[in-house]
Amino acid sequence: MGVDEADLIRESVNGDESAYELLLEQHLPSLTNYVMRMMANTAEADDIIQETFIRLWTHGQTFNPRYAKLTTWLHNIAHNLCIDHFRKHNRMIGEPTEQPDVEARGPEQGYIQQRQVRSIQEAMMALPEKQRSAIIMCHYQGLSNKDAAAVIEISVEALESLMARGRKKLKDILENEY
Repeated sequence: MGVDEADLIRESVNGDESAYELLLEQHLPSLTNYVMRMMANTAEADDIIQETFIRLWTHGQTFNPRYAKLTTWLHNIAHNLCIDHFRKHNRMIGEPTEQPDVEARGPEQGYIQQRQVRSIQEAMMALPEKQRSAIIMCHYQGLSNKDAAAVIEISVEALESLMARGRKKLKDILENEY
């Protein structure tokens, strides 16, 4: 991005819609990917994504680029909204409303791939929220361990421990299925 994100935030907080749109274009795909993987429910994920960007618009002045990257700050907001949602609803997570598109060579292969995707989604949803969040941020979002730890507000060592426990649980769940 050619323009400094801190400047864009200042401009958007002052009402510049085009600055806000540039920030939205830059960060919406990544945040959508993260929240959809965390929630596994499109309607709930949409609400959280919308609230994350409302907070960018209304509380952007609290962002300080000396302490975090904007992507880390936004992931922190989205992460906290997901955790709040889980606490409010006692971790009761609805069924995924959409299945990802899966390329298939034939009907049997398509069925097998869909079943595998579904198994992985279910296994991910069986993980505690912080383990799931750590794995999604590092493996799917491409955040560094340092940035992911900052989002979750834990040390890098604690993040690595979360991911190790999460990977082991995923392996155990998926091995029992197959």
